[in-house]
Amino acid sequence: MSLWSRIGDALSALTSGEGLAAVFDKLRTPPEKTVAFAIAVIALGAKMAKADGLVTRDEVTAFREVFSIPQAEEANAARVFNLARQDVAGFEDYARKIKNMFGDDKAALGDLLEGLFHIAMADGQYHPNEDNFLYRVAEIFEMQDSNFTRLRARFVPDAERDPYDVLGVSPDMPMADIRKVWRQMVRDTHPDQMIARGVPEEAIKLAEKRMVAINRAWEQITERDAA
Repeated sequence: MSLWSRIGDALSALTSGEGLAAVFDKLRTPPEKTVAFAIAVIALGAKMAKADGLVTRDEVTAFREVFSIPQAEEANAARVFNLARQDVAGFEDYARKIKNMFGDDKAALGDLLEGLFHIAMADGQYHPNEDNFLYRVAEIFEMQDSNFTRLRARFVPDAERDPYDVLGVSPDMPMADIRKVWRQMVRDTHPDQMIARGVPEEAIKLAEKRMVAINRAWEQITERDAA
C-alpha cells in the first residue's frame, strides 16, 4: 500500500467531529510515523500558506518540493491540505501535537521543519510572515536558535549565503572541528538514517538536496582556508 493510500486510510479513521490534529495522537510508532510525517508537513504547509497570504498557491507544486506524488495520488495530498486549511485549530496546536508525537527526536523534527522551508521557498519568495511562522514552529519544537539559523541559511538567499551558517559553525573554529561537524551532518543525511527517523521514502529528495548544500558549504570553507 502506498504512503498516500495509507494517508487516506488515516484520514478515514477520524471519527465524526475529530479535527485533523487528532491524527497526531494516533500515529506514534513506525511505520505509522512515516504517514504522520507526511501529514504533518502538508498540514503545517497549509497553515503556512495562510501566513503568507497566498492561499491560492498551487499546493501540489509546493509539496512536490518535498514529496514524490504520483498524479493518481494527488487527491489524498490535497485532502490533507484542505482539511488543515479549513480546520479551526491553529498552527500552534498542530505544532504542539506533532512535537508530542515525535517527543525528543530532534532530528525528525528538524527534517520536518526542513520540509516546510522547501514549501515556503517553492514560489521563489520568502515572506516575513513565513519567517515568523517557521520560527514559532521551531520554538514549539524546542529547536535551538542556532539550528534554525543554519536551516534558514540553506534556504533563504540573503546578500550572500554564508557557508559557516549552513554548517552551523563559526569561522574561528579549528578546521578539524568543522570537518567533524560536516562529517556528522553527512552521516545524518544518509537516506537510511532519515528513513529510520520516520522520513518517508517518498520524501527522500530532502536528503539529496541537503547533501548538495552541506558539501558545497564544506568546499567553500576549505577553499577559503587554503587561500
